[in-house]
Amino acid sequence: MTAHAGNPRPGHGETDAPAQPTEPSPEDTSPDGRLAETWLCELAAQQRYSAHTIAAYRRDLRALRQCFPDQPLDALSEAQIRQALGRLHASGLQPRSLARALAAWRSYYEWRAPAAGLTRNPAHGVRAPRIPHSLPKALSVDQAQALLDRKQLPPAETPVERRDMAMFEILYSGGLRLSELVGLDWQPVRTPGHISHSWILIEEGEAVVRGKGGKTRIVPLGRQALAAVRAWLEVRDRLLGPRSDDDARAALFLGERGLRISPRVVQLRLQALAQHVGLPLHVHPHSLRHSFASHLLQSTQDLRAVQELLGHANISTTQIYTRLDFQHLAASYDQAHPRARRKTGDES
Repeated sequence: MTAHAGNPRPGHGETDAPAQPTEPSPEDTSPDGRLAETWLCELAAQQRYSAHTIAAYRRDLRALRQCFPDQPLDALSEAQIRQALGRLHASGLQPRSLARALAAWRSYYEWRAPAAGLTRNPAHGVRAPRIPHSLPKALSVDQAQALLDRKQLPPAETPVERRDMAMFEILYSGGLRLSELVGLDWQPVRTPGHISHSWILIEEGEAVVRGKGGKTRIVPLGRQALAAVRAWLEVRDRLLGPRSDDDARAALFLGERGLRISPRVVQLRLQALAQHVGLPLHVHPHSLRHSFASHLLQSTQDLRAVQELLGHANISTTQIYTRLDFQHLAASYDQAHPRARRKTGDES
């Protein structure tokens, strides 16, 4: 008999069905539509793209096909890809959405090119509009400690509470993306139903993580994260049940239905914890990744090391955290320097 863990916080029910693309609609029964669905299914099954990303990529490919309804995707040129991007821009699509659409087209053609005999990816040379960079929302060191120490709450005892603490400690200790977290296995597994791509190594104090672009990196895990994982593994099997397939039995983190935990459950559980410990802000799993990066950069000033740990292909992506670090230093300066603060009252 499978023991049932404690229920989620009120209003935060778990739903851990695996992310799967929806069935093709009637307009997707063309050859291009069937090819697109095959590609999307592979992204969902093999690379664990979220249901949200799969749906967005489906829309992006459909938009490209609608720009040139009389031509197959295999026949489109770079000029036509650029023209399609211009049409979407003229229709009001914002730079971030245009960049995602272009990324989806590039990825599709990378997948399709070998089978179609294409000599080059027609989307490869097309540049998306510049996206205005907004600073990521990071917790302060004190806020991160308050969240993970959960001093206002009883110790984590139930399987769900232990699982949650292990997840959040890993997010902050290793700077993982949400998709990388839910893709972790508790050990390397190779079975007919599942092959591991990411896993933890408890004795080594590391996680092997396959990130964006299929690139694998090694991420060190801190002492508290490892302790939380060990506590979770002691009770993990209680969440296994009749529905648990090979993928679930390999997964490090499980939902209450016995399947690999879904990204949405992680989001809801983290926000519930933030509310219970009294943090006056919305905390998303990516907030812990941003906090990891900014706090590490404040301590080490080693941008290259942070880049490697985050799995950024381009250091310019990591450099945004230098702006966060500067904001932290500026705030400290304003509070501490005797000439930084303006005196109140009459200064004549």
